[in-house]
Amino acid sequence: MKKSGEGMVVEVLVELSTRSVDKTFDYLVPLELEDKIKCGIRVLVPFGYQKLEGFVLNIKKLDFTTDYSDQLKEIIEVIDQETVLNSELLDLGKEICASTLSTLISSYQIMLPEALKARKKTKISKKMEVYISLNLELENLSFSNDCQQKIIEVVKSHGKVLKSTLTKISASSVKTLLKKGILIEEKKEAYRLKKEFILKEKYPLTKLQQEIVHQVLMRRNESVTFLLHGVTGSGKTEVYMELIEHTLLEGRSSIVLVPEISLTEQIVSRFQSRFGPDIAILHSRLSSGEKYDEWRRIERHEVRIVIGARSAIFAPLENLGMIIVDEEHTSSYKQESTPKYSAIDVSKWRSRFHSCPLILGSATPTLESYARAKKGVYQLLEMKERVNQRSLPEVTIIDLNQEQMNGKHFSKLLIQEIDSRLEKGEQTILLLNRRGYASFVSCKNCGHVEKCPNCDITFTYHKSSGMLRCHYCGYATNLSSVCSECGEEAISSLGIGTEKIEEELNYYFPNSRVLRMDLDTTSRKGSHERMIMAFKNHEYDILLGTQMIAKGLDFQEVTLVGVINADTSLNFPDFRSSELTFQLLSQVAGRSGRGEKKGQVLIQTYNPDHYAITFAKNHDYQGFYEKEMKIRHELDYPPFYYLTLIRVLSRDYELASKESQKVGSYLKRTLKNSIILGPSVASIFKVNHVYRFQLMIKYKKESDLFQVLRGLMEHYQSNQKVKIDIDFNPLHI
Repeated sequence: MKKSGEGMVVEVLVELSTRSVDKTFDYLVPLELEDKIKCGIRVLVPFGYQKLEGFVLNIKKLDFTTDYSDQLKEIIEVIDQETVLNSELLDLGKEICASTLSTLISSYQIMLPEALKARKKTKISKKMEVYISLNLELENLSFSNDCQQKIIEVVKSHGKVLKSTLTKISASSVKTLLKKGILIEEKKEAYRLKKEFILKEKYPLTKLQQEIVHQVLMRRNESVTFLLHGVTGSGKTEVYMELIEHTLLEGRSSIVLVPEISLTEQIVSRFQSRFGPDIAILHSRLSSGEKYDEWRRIERHEVRIVIGARSAIFAPLENLGMIIVDEEHTSSYKQESTPKYSAIDVSKWRSRFHSCPLILGSATPTLESYARAKKGVYQLLEMKERVNQRSLPEVTIIDLNQEQMNGKHFSKLLIQEIDSRLEKGEQTILLLNRRGYASFVSCKNCGHVEKCPNCDITFTYHKSSGMLRCHYCGYATNLSSVCSECGEEAISSLGIGTEKIEEELNYYFPNSRVLRMDLDTTSRKGSHERMIMAFKNHEYDILLGTQMIAKGLDFQEVTLVGVINADTSLNFPDFRSSELTFQLLSQVAGRSGRGEKKGQVLIQTYNPDHYAITFAKNHDYQGFYEKEMKIRHELDYPPFYYLTLIRVLSRDYELASKESQKVGSYLKRTLKNSIILGPSVASIFKVNHVYRFQLMIKYKKESDLFQVLRGLMEHYQSNQKVKIDIDFNPLHI
């Protein structure tokens, strides 16, 4: 260690996510590594008896004659040549940490692909391809056989050729020519994710689309949030692409967020037909290597458009000129695990940082967003008609109370209309927002319902695998015909799932081609894209799926949409259940009649008079908004009040109950301007052996909130038996 003069010291945030070490530690930089040090890179450091990775957050000079250099350990290794976290992302991580009360290290880790996280033993290599070229310095080349002659001719005509292509002609000849120095071998990095595309002429914009584009571009150098409220099929995507084209012409970049992986492929295809290869894709179904490659394409300024799901908002694009959040009402934009950030809040932060517009688009915006637009916090842009004056589909409500279902799940009218579409060669989409075969299994003798041993939740029966599965912790077991409670052979399946509906479809329409799309059938890589393309190419007649098929998809031949049971989401124990039902029904209805042919929608329900269903039938967002706002106002719910959810978690039931009472007393004593509800048991009381109690804070303005909750977190940070989980503006209660 140096003993005199000045040296370099770095502040390092190590990879451990525990709160007690969620701070920077000073390390001395050896002289030979000083030139490699930058803020935002990863380094390997000694930490107690361990060697850990961490991010360099600050660099400072140290005077060895007066400072504490003898107490400092040296960094071991510099991992990155270039910064992993640029200055913007470093600042953004601090904002996420402060606004969600999460650890700083988790706020940084969530931004990065697996290969770039500060995590020891994470190693993802670059993919390399070997190219062969001709040694131009050699003359009077002679060849001993025809294969060598053919290989040389191929290389001459193409310049550089993949070695794998030439070895198909003759591997031994390639080896001989390389040995003689006639051919030269060169390794080049290759990106794993390759997509083919065909450039197409862009559609001319309608007058309304032109006006929308003009209004946004008038404020293109301002941090302003626009709410683009456009009915399904109104041409919002064309507006997005036109705005991005203008952004690119000004030398700036763009981010487009989509809520579902199933939507990513379709929107990427449309964007690539317009912008070619100038696009990177980021979502959770990519392999670690593909994410790593896409991230580096962005960092190297090889692309200027990023399309992806929630985490794509962290793409390290510089000079952002436009941020677009499609289907802004979707709950998937909120992270459910720590840090519980909202991609829309992060979008607003980046919009301010880059002084660029943020577009929130939806046919059914959240009540909070629409209320902000009505108050002028957002700028409201409306598209009330479909492109080319196409009509919205006619919606019919089928009252299941009046139907003779006899244990089946298709009304007479729905069967007739599906049959009619099959005869005409048109396509049908059917929605049931519950996967599996049966939602639970029970004993006909004693009434016992089989539950997951780890969670307070019933098993879902999956007939295709013969398994009972817990959709919360993943536990699975074989279905037994014998009741685990009374020992009688009286187990039966009740409720419905997509598997059971698929079985009924095959019974009613044995000659139809049915495609089921849910989490079970789309678990394999690339399955979303293959299924969507297969249905688009009319390889299937009926698409049956969960909510992943409800929004954004565009199939020209779909003229019928059927909702098997509209009450599934209506019965959720959540104050947003009516809003979620209205959104889901409106979105799935919008899949019908998007082409030249008129569309029809059939909604089966036991609650035909519920306002969420009747407003969806009439495509009346404004009516639903006014009705729901009155209810929210009476009950002190958003957008009139903010919410914060506190969960007290423990494997010990009595301890969780006792500590939740203490937390409730503390909150009521310290938050004088808030309404404190609870503690009560969570709607899912036990998950993976952990008991969950919760409290709700309702407030309009509470200046002490963050200070109080930060104190609460610090109080429990060293408690090994009780954990506190805080969720600001929760989407699920």
